[in-house]
Amino acid sequence: MELLANGKKYALITGDCLSVLKTFDDEIIDCVITSPPYWGMREYDNKEDSAEIGNEKRFEEYKNSLVCIFREVKRVLKSSGSLWLNLGDKYQDKKLMGMPWRVAIALMDDGWILRNDVIWNQMKGTQSAKDRLRDSYEHVFHFVKTKRYFYNGDAIRIKPTLKPKTDDNGTVISATGVSGKKYFKQIADSDLTDEEKNNALNALNETLEQIKKGEVNDFRMAIRGFQRPWHSDSVKISGRAKELQERGFYIMKIWAKGTLPTDIWNIVPEDTWRKDNHYAVFPEELLRIPIKSTCPPDSIILDPFSGTGSTVAAALKMGHRGIGIDLSQEYTDTATKRIKEECPIFAV
Repeated sequence: MELLANGKKYALITGDCLSVLKTFDDEIIDCVITSPPYWGMREYDNKEDSAEIGNEKRFEEYKNSLVCIFREVKRVLKSSGSLWLNLGDKYQDKKLMGMPWRVAIALMDDGWILRNDVIWNQMKGTQSAKDRLRDSYEHVFHFVKTKRYFYNGDAIRIKPTLKPKTDDNGTVISATGVSGKKYFKQIADSDLTDEEKNNALNALNETLEQIKKGEVNDFRMAIRGFQRPWHSDSVKISGRAKELQERGFYIMKIWAKGTLPTDIWNIVPEDTWRKDNHYAVFPEELLRIPIKSTCPPDSIILDPFSGTGSTVAAALKMGHRGIGIDLSQEYTDTATKRIKEECPIFAV
């Protein structure tokens, strides 16, 4: 990419992101992480600029502008790439608008595939109204272009705090004390067919062997007639219910390599680079999971609303390249200063 030629690690561009994006080639970006200006809640230093997102008179105009911008983002994003989109909500005339989901649904209607709706719990919140609860969260949507995309779940797994152990008889048991003895008896007492019982015993023994080898930390087994699926008994709704009906059992395992994070992230907002009239500064911790899980080595990470440069700075610190676009020269200058301070090895 010409912007990052000759070993350059980052680029910060001042301009209207839609116009700038149209100068990019197709499928050159590995990942996009961004937070557009919220409607009616942010004002640039160039207040009269007609290209400014967020100052539209009607929300429909704002939503349509974002659809057009992210259509261009989709063009420059690789087919294996991801878009992480942070949006907050707003009240108007006493009514919560549901802005994040209105935008998300519009993007889905435009062809994006939504993989996750992450709730960013900011751990603190404002309280200006006296007749409703405090605001303390925003949405982070994970979108992809295709059903097959880059995802490194192992890079973000949470390691189990409990390990398998040994009981008084020297038998290796799971982290929560499951030995399998109860399940062996239930299989024997069940109405499973002989073939189903044999398959269940083999699966149970295999799981216990995995615990001995340290591959599995814990497990639970459901056997037809003894346990129910967690979510529903309907085979049309629950894959587990279908498995229980057709096979007579299923086993849920917690692997020793850990579990994936949940879709609720408890992260305090950024304060260090919360400058002047910029109120929507990404905390770098919010960028850790998106970058680790959806960016292959030496990725190009784009933020088309880069503000004070959180995404580009985080990309550099984690061994990637970054491109930031912002309409405000003031924010671009702040982002440049930030990178010089935080990532001096890459500063030019």
